[in-house]
Amino acid sequence: MNKKIGFLSFGHWQPIPGSQVRTGRDALLQTVELAVAAEELGVDGAYVRVHHFARQLASPFPLLAAMAARTSRIEVGTAVIDMRYENPLYMAEEAGATDLLSGGRLQLGISRGSPETALRGAEAFGYVPPDGSSDADLAREKTALFLAAIRGGTVVDADPRMTGGATGRLAVQPQSPGLVDRIWWGSGTRSTAEWAARQGMNLQSSTLLSEDTGVPFDQLQAEQIARYRAAWAEAGWEREPRVSVSRSVLPVVSDLDRQYFGSGRSEEDQVGILEGVRSRFGKSYVGPPDRLAEELARDAAVQEADTLLVTVPNMLGVEYNAHLLETITRHVAPALGWVHPAQRTG
Repeated sequence: MNKKIGFLSFGHWQPIPGSQVRTGRDALLQTVELAVAAEELGVDGAYVRVHHFARQLASPFPLLAAMAARTSRIEVGTAVIDMRYENPLYMAEEAGATDLLSGGRLQLGISRGSPETALRGAEAFGYVPPDGSSDADLAREKTALFLAAIRGGTVVDADPRMTGGATGRLAVQPQSPGLVDRIWWGSGTRSTAEWAARQGMNLQSSTLLSEDTGVPFDQLQAEQIARYRAAWAEAGWEREPRVSVSRSVLPVVSDLDRQYFGSGRSEEDQVGILEGVRSRFGKSYVGPPDRLAEELARDAAVQEADTLLVTVPNMLGVEYNAHLLETITRHVAPALGWVHPAQRTG
């Protein structure tokens, strides 16, 4: 199986010195342009992060549809949508429409959500967990309804006055066959990865795990992936699941690279407290491409995953990020098992 490489943009914009992305319009249009450039380079996926109440990308479906309209091959996706904020049935309509427009290229990462700038932000959208339940419970309940809807499950009674007397139940429209196999769960722990496997979702694991066992981050993440695959097999799903991990990979080959990132030494893992939980953060990979290729080839989780999402410093602009992706595809990714799409067989 060929390794896939994608980019992940957080879509930041700020009118500050050095920023090439000063407005929300800049962030949206440049994300589309980067997807076009990435497809030309042979990159497999163009993914966006979703954050609310921040100067970052927030409403993914118009953006994903625009990315799909300007490209023909590259996967377009999210990593991740916070389900606490979503209306599951309306989201199912948007996801179905976007997938049909893309020709079946949508890869939708969803999750319980991450730390955010707003206090009780989902409540401002009108979504409050019932008494006795948590944000995680709310996200999982919405996810179950969303998955049922895109599978074609009926969710509402028909009105005979509007259906020529026909009764029964109705499904959300439009339906996009195959979309349900391209839903991913963004997991921050080993146990939630196992839960995602039981639901039949692919696995997205980032550079943060909200647990720490004392082992290096890549080994902890590799264990998470192994437990996910074991739970998938136990659940008896027929298809092979997909697994992605994200990494910050910053190859240094030019004076401009050195100006931004220095001569480059990859950082070490970091351990800290996030929302009251001891968490482990993965390191950034910075330096000459040949050294980064060697370091990533030793990364246990990168080796276990079929897809590597490279986080990009989007505020440096499309041209610079296309240069970064070109360096990775030419000098780093082949050492990880990636093959340019034009050279793939089967």
